[in-house]
Amino acid sequence: MEADMAESIPAQQRQVLDRLLQRLGPQNWWQNDNRLADWISMILVQQTTGRNTEKVIANMMPYMTVEQLAAMPTNELEQLIRPSGFYRQKTRSIQALLQWYQDHGAQLDSFKDVPTDELRASLLSIRGVGDETADDMLLYIFDRPVFVADNYARKLFARLGVGDYKTYAAMKQATTSLMDGISAATAQDWHAVIDEYGKSVRRQDDVDESWLIV
Repeated sequence: MEADMAESIPAQQRQVLDRLLQRLGPQNWWQNDNRLADWISMILVQQTTGRNTEKVIANMMPYMTVEQLAAMPTNELEQLIRPSGFYRQKTRSIQALLQWYQDHGAQLDSFKDVPTDELRASLLSIRGVGDETADDMLLYIFDRPVFVADNYARKLFARLGVGDYKTYAAMKQATTSLMDGISAATAQDWHAVIDEYGKSVRRQDDVDESWLIV
């Protein structure tokens, strides 16, 4: 009986995600024509708002190439990043990201044959890149179908009784089978609708979520 229940959890989770996507539609997150801008945004958005991140990206756009940003003096880069908060730490993280990218050939195509687990481990070696940021990068920069087990996802599944995960790592491990046969595009949409929905209901104590699960 317990085994049957465990096997049904991924199916229930997938139903929730599919219904969210059907209701909210594709969100087209991280689709800047300049992929470097999206990549850097994933560091800038840490511990700040999307609005502040957009302000910084606008400041940086005239210099938004790997070569220009890598050559920029630290104090100048810090001033560009300042509105995002924690600007000194984020400057060093961006410099570390740029150096990592250059050390690996500075071409996204060169990562195509790198296994996802290996690529994730390498991303986690970059200063300022933690589990969630690494998965964001895998999902949106490298088009790998991974599940981003962020707070919105954990709270959603717990409320609906389809998984009560106390940590990022616990949810990440438990949702491995959920991603079987899922495209990167679908995984991107799932992550986006989870977060958009989570933002819309976070201050509602009596929200009706019965439509998400039978």
